Formats: sequence, structure tokens, C-alpha cells
Amino acid sequence: MIEKILRFLGVYSVYERWLEKTVSNGDIPQHLAVILDGNRRWARIAGIPPSQAYRYGADKVEELLRWSLKIGIKIVTLYVLSVENIMRRPREELEEIYRLLVERAERFLKDETVWRERVRFRVIGRLDLLPREVADSLRRLERETMHHDRMHLNIAVAYGGRAEIVDAVRKICERIATGEISPEWVNEEVIERNLYTNGLPKPDPDLVIRTSGEERISNFLLWQIAYSELVFLDVYWPSFRKIDLLRAVRTYQQRTRRFGG
Repeated sequence: MIEKILRFLGVYSVYERWLEKTVSNGDIPQHLAVILDGNRRWARIAGIPPSQAYRYGADKVEELLRWSLKIGIKIVTLYVLSVENIMRRPREELEEIYRLLVERAERFLKDETVWRERVRFRVIGRLDLLPREVADSLRRLERETMHHDRMHLNIAVAYGGRAEIVDAVRKICERIATGEISPEWVNEEVIERNLYTNGLPKPDPDLVIRTSGEERISNFLLWQIAYSELVFLDVYWPSFRKIDLLRAVRTYQQRTRRFGG
């Protein structure tokens, strides 16, 4: 109720413009990673089925893309579906998520913003765990936008941070077995070149946001976020607002990054 009153009085729009101006004068994170959490809890509070909440959440992804473009964020990585989710979620719920992935992949291919702003999509995760139709749709989205270079939007699906590291180690072991490289050559750079995020202009996120109020990283980008700044927001993903993004960026700007020091 209070939020509706503030919107009616125009307070939100004034505050949003002030935040935008403040943030624009600071250091903008090049790479933003977001753990999209709280869809099901939001659905329970709203009294709607989870499938509908996921649709609201998918709409929010499109909004986040536009907000990030306006702020000047160049890389966004979204934690959409984990390996653990695939193993534990009810089949009906997964099927709705899969339908949404196919639907939104096709929608992004027709989105004028994607082509005007040259947004490149990349899918990270074990796509072999997904139904073929879903994997094919996501691969097509990657393929059709592979020459775009102004912004990168990475979708972590069937993803797990440990799984990513295991897959990287397997690739390195295969190269050692064939004599392509020596075990003594294996260092951080070699490992990074074999992670899913290899090839990104900046693989490591500057800022990680998690919605829903939970304060954990849930097996997300375990290698890459070693020195990232973490911001946990007490808002469910379908309710995420531009103001929340701006506040998180402002919090990032107010911190001193130490990179382990």
C-alpha cells in the first residue's frame, strides 16, 4: 500500500532519477551477475501458481536488459536454472520453465533492442541435461547473435559451479593425456580458458546480486566470483525494480574492492 501511495505521489520517479544521476557519476560495474531467486515464494504470497510467477520473472529479465543498457553495464550473467533444480523440482514446474526458455529465446530473436544494441547471448551450463527442443532453441539464440559485440547476456541454465570446474578439469586432463600440454603448465590462466565463461571480455563479475533475502551463492560461478562484491536484496525476483538495481550499483560504488588483499 505504501509503495502504491509513493508511486501515486511521484516520489518513486524522483528518487529513481536521483539514483540514476548519482550512479552515472560513479564506477559502473562492467560485469553484473544476478541470482534470480524468490519466484515461488512470491507466487505463494500473491496467491498465484508458480508457473505464472515464472512468467513475471521472465518479463523482469527483459526489463533488466534494458536497465543495464541504460546504466552502461556491458555484461550480465543470469542464474536461471541450476543442475540441482533439474534434479529436485517437480516435473510440471520444470516443463513450465522449459516452455518459457523456448518462448523467450524466440522472442529475443525478434526483439529490436537485441539487434539495435547488438546484444550477444551465451548459454552456460550442461545443455545435454535439457530437453532437445530447449537446448536447440538456446543454441540458435547463441548462433544468431554470435557476431554482436556491444553487450553480452549470459544465461546460466542446467548450471552448477562445481560442475563447471569438473568439466574444465576434464578438458585439461584430456589435453594432458594427448600430450598437448604438460601438467606443469596448468595454472589459473589454463583453468580459466576451460571454464564456460572463457571468451567473455570480462569473465569475472564485478557485482553479484541475489534477490529474495537469502544470503548464499548457491553454487554459482564459484571460480569467477572470488573477488566479486556481493549484494543481497530483500526483494523477490518478480518484484525487482530499477530502483533495486540502482541501489545495488550504488552500494558497489561505495565499497573498496580489495581483490583478496
